[in-house]
Amino acid sequence: MTSLSWLFRMAWRDSRRSRPRLLLFMSSIVLGIAALVAINSFGDNLARTIDEQAQELLGADLVLSSGRQPSPKTQTLLDTIGPERSMEVAFPSMIFFPKSGNVRLAQVKAVEGGFPYYGVWEAEPAAAVNRFRQSGEQVALVDDALLVQFGAQPGDSVKVGTLTFVVAGRVLRTPGQTAVTTTVAPTVFIPAKYLKQTGLLQMGSRAQYRYYYKFPAGTDVDKLVAANETRLDKAGLNVDTVSDRKRQTGRAFADLTRFLNLVAFVALLLGCVGVASSVHLYVKEKMASVAVLRCLGASGRQAFLIYLIQTSLMGLLGAVLGTALGTAVQFALPEVFSGFLPVEVSVAISWKAVAQGILTGLVVAVLFALLPLLMVRKISPLRTLRTDYQEDVSSRDPLRWLVYTLIAAFVTGFAWWQTRDWKLALGFTVGLGITFAVLTVFGLLLMWLVRRFFPVSWSYVWRQSLANLYRPQNQTLILVISIGLGTFLIATLYLVQSLLLGRVQLSGSGQQPNMVLFDIQNEQKAGVQQLVRENKLPILQSVPIVTMRLAEINGRSVEELQADTSAKIPDWALTREYRVTYRDSLIVSEKMAEGGAPRQEAGTIYISLEDAYLKRIKGKLGDTLTFNVQGALVPTVVGGTRQIDWNRVQTNFLVVFPNGVLEQAPQFHVLMTRVGSTEQSAAFQRQLVQQYPNVSAIDLGLILRTIDEILDKISFVIRFMALFSIITGLLVLGSSVVISKYQRVQESVLLRTIGASRRQILLITAIEYLLLGLLAALTGIGLSLAGSWALAHYVFESPFNPTYGPLALVVLVVTTLTVVIGLFNSRDVLVRPPLEVLRAEA
Repeated sequence: MTSLSWLFRMAWRDSRRSRPRLLLFMSSIVLGIAALVAINSFGDNLARTIDEQAQELLGADLVLSSGRQPSPKTQTLLDTIGPERSMEVAFPSMIFFPKSGNVRLAQVKAVEGGFPYYGVWEAEPAAAVNRFRQSGEQVALVDDALLVQFGAQPGDSVKVGTLTFVVAGRVLRTPGQTAVTTTVAPTVFIPAKYLKQTGLLQMGSRAQYRYYYKFPAGTDVDKLVAANETRLDKAGLNVDTVSDRKRQTGRAFADLTRFLNLVAFVALLLGCVGVASSVHLYVKEKMASVAVLRCLGASGRQAFLIYLIQTSLMGLLGAVLGTALGTAVQFALPEVFSGFLPVEVSVAISWKAVAQGILTGLVVAVLFALLPLLMVRKISPLRTLRTDYQEDVSSRDPLRWLVYTLIAAFVTGFAWWQTRDWKLALGFTVGLGITFAVLTVFGLLLMWLVRRFFPVSWSYVWRQSLANLYRPQNQTLILVISIGLGTFLIATLYLVQSLLLGRVQLSGSGQQPNMVLFDIQNEQKAGVQQLVRENKLPILQSVPIVTMRLAEINGRSVEELQADTSAKIPDWALTREYRVTYRDSLIVSEKMAEGGAPRQEAGTIYISLEDAYLKRIKGKLGDTLTFNVQGALVPTVVGGTRQIDWNRVQTNFLVVFPNGVLEQAPQFHVLMTRVGSTEQSAAFQRQLVQQYPNVSAIDLGLILRTIDEILDKISFVIRFMALFSIITGLLVLGSSVVISKYQRVQESVLLRTIGASRRQILLITAIEYLLLGLLAALTGIGLSLAGSWALAHYVFESPFNPTYGPLALVVLVVTTLTVVIGLFNSRDVLVRPPLEVLRAEA
């Protein structure tokens, strides 16, 4: 039996002259492991912080919420739940700054009580919160982002509805709030006792009623909720406890870290391509040494183990260095993710992430090194006599298929570990395999085309550069894969972001509405329409809306269906408040799926439902649905279904009644118009908020800008991770060039011996890397265009109209970096004197 110590001694001795190349092999996996460890460490720290600060995230021990004003019976239940309670009514409304004349749709929160009970309500000045709670003055607290936007200061006035409040202070942070939240919906806090006087809550106004409770220490809140579960459900109250918030927040950010881990894993796999390439070139250089070992009596298995030990130790060292780098990088991640985090993450070393990083690095290094190392087992001693002998390594090796299977199993297993979904894991592996396969096929096709259609009439420099694309030890395949994949990630990120923005921006094109007015009461309808006309704006759509709830489906009550688990109807469909309209025809965003339009026939009311909604509630044409319309039961029959284009700015509805049924029901109206400029929009909104303070306006231009800001923040996070892939690709490029530079030195010296100048050799090298970088980048761009088109067509169902300017910039940057790194690492080629070849030193 072979002595293990002898194998290690041989591995150490053999590595003496090759350690720089082995270090390059090791460097290929450092960044991938660094990205994995950084994300895993950050995820562990975030989970720990959420666990520690979950009470502060909620701000209370228990939160009960409802989308409707509590009835006297519900109010009695709320009073009996706990002794210490705060109340909040939240709803969207227009707010007006008299000093500047600016108007903005904001989230108004009417607050009463001592909330938050945990955590800090940060405001400036610090005394503003106590003044808001205790003074009884008509004061408001306003989000800092909103004051900054309009150049307002504490002490200025803000008009909310019919009342004008003094801004007591700027709100910097509230428990559980993130920077993204304040960007989307900046908040104005007012004392609850002034809510009724604002005149903002009218029939149909959408408001959220929240009740915050604090219990004595040691109270089992989950047990208390379980004891009152039936009563809370009947009252339509949603429950949120500290343990619920911990699970929800932890799950949301666990999903984010898992996604980013997959991006980091792509960088690691990219490095593994460099590992396989580096070891392949290394083994080819070591064939003579292995043949000598075989002549001295070493078996193929012993030779294989010697080089496996070398690569395993280098892989372990690379994993350790990557882990150390990732542990350092994680200290910067809280700042990168700061806009999305509801907590301040305390960073510490995660030994679990460290262990996972080292183990993962070692496994992938060994797995991908095995492919070329298997060749060592078959090297014949005959090579010491015949250097051109190839029959020993040219035959098929069934163990290669075992290694391929292990690699596929590892990638699938890692993806499942991150997603906990076998379908997603298999999809990730298959998608990655297809990407690698396409890049590989393109690289091989490129080499075949250049060899097959070699331009013999071109100049010497160009012919030599093109020949380098398919010569022995060429780098075409490895660079097309590594640089192409990195380019693919960056370009796909940009295209998907543009696709999401373009999908929304369709609403702002042509003559589609770009402003929506809602909560218009019946008695205000004529006046609001007149105001729209006075501002020379078109009335593109005016729609009545009636609120109602489901009472029965096919004669079975909602309560009965909720209790019947076999019914499989989503709970949200049974308990939600429906906002419906009435008309007898389709609008431009709809097309008929089955049945007919809403109608009345022989006293029967036939309604139309969205086809996807009908499937979700397990219904079919002819089913009977009974609605509770403000206390009156209205039986209906499903007479047809519609397909709805939700991307269009239209008042789309899940349920549509026919005319002649709901005209006398309590209702409000939505009006859609189109403004021509930001100035016209601001002037109109100022008049609207002064004459009809309860009517709110959604400026879609502002929404587009807000979405753009959010997507910019999200894309920055993903670009930060994709950067690891690009840098890894460039490292693979650098290591490939350096490893093969010994072959380049020989070629260069031979060329110079037969008369080539340094300038010609420099041009040959530059043109080769220019072609490699350009072709690899173009391949990545082509893949990203195909993938983004598929996403647009099959997932987002949107037209795909990419902007090619930024893509061209990506190609230029990637190509330039490839040329610069290629020339830098090939600089030794240009300075070796021709005399070396005569002395056989090259």
